[in-house]
Amino acid sequence: MILVAKNIHKSYNDLHILKGLDLSVAKGEIVAIVGSSGAGKTTLLQILGTLDSPDQGTLEIGGTNPFTLNGKKLSAFRNQEISFIFQFHQLLPEFTAVENVMLPALIKGVSMQEARNEALVLLERLGLKDRANHKPSELSGGEQQRTAVCRALINKPKIIFADEPSGNLDSQNAAELHALFIQLRDEFDQTVIIVTHNDSLARMADRMLTMRDGVFVQND
Repeated sequence: MILVAKNIHKSYNDLHILKGLDLSVAKGEIVAIVGSSGAGKTTLLQILGTLDSPDQGTLEIGGTNPFTLNGKKLSAFRNQEISFIFQFHQLLPEFTAVENVMLPALIKGVSMQEARNEALVLLERLGLKDRANHKPSELSGGEQQRTAVCRALINKPKIIFADEPSGNLDSQNAAELHALFIQLRDEFDQTVIIVTHNDSLARMADRMLTMRDGVFVQND
């Protein structure tokens, strides 16, 4: 298993959000987590992605418990082992598509030329070769999201965490993004954990988990 979470609890003040969740995810698996607002989906994703820590429980990603790492080592772990795709892309507006994709590799310490070459390869594979030197404001919503996917892939992460990745896209671009996740699994053996309200995206996953009141209530 590439990710193993056991007995994850999380509270904010007196509000008990996550109530002892267990989750194991295999390499190359696409897992969709669904549920109504307030079920705890985003809180769980933040903990799995090491952006927040649990009050109780353990997490291992690739055999490493990230919460045992100090600040710099945890930052390096996030940069090299996991990636994120968000609903609103989070692309830097002053940089071109290729520059946005390069950033995680540059942070990792890869040379400028190597980072640019790898970014261009990814952009071409995702149909964005002719858009590499365009800034986000010059890209469509679907192109912006595919650029964000390239950025997520550049450091070859063990897991991509996607939070409502198609929530800001029209139906055609959403369908193309959903197909892209399947392509990433097939071509890169990429593991993806997705939080989504989109039923069609959830049902394209290898496994769909439903959350309610801080626990999983259904496995499909």
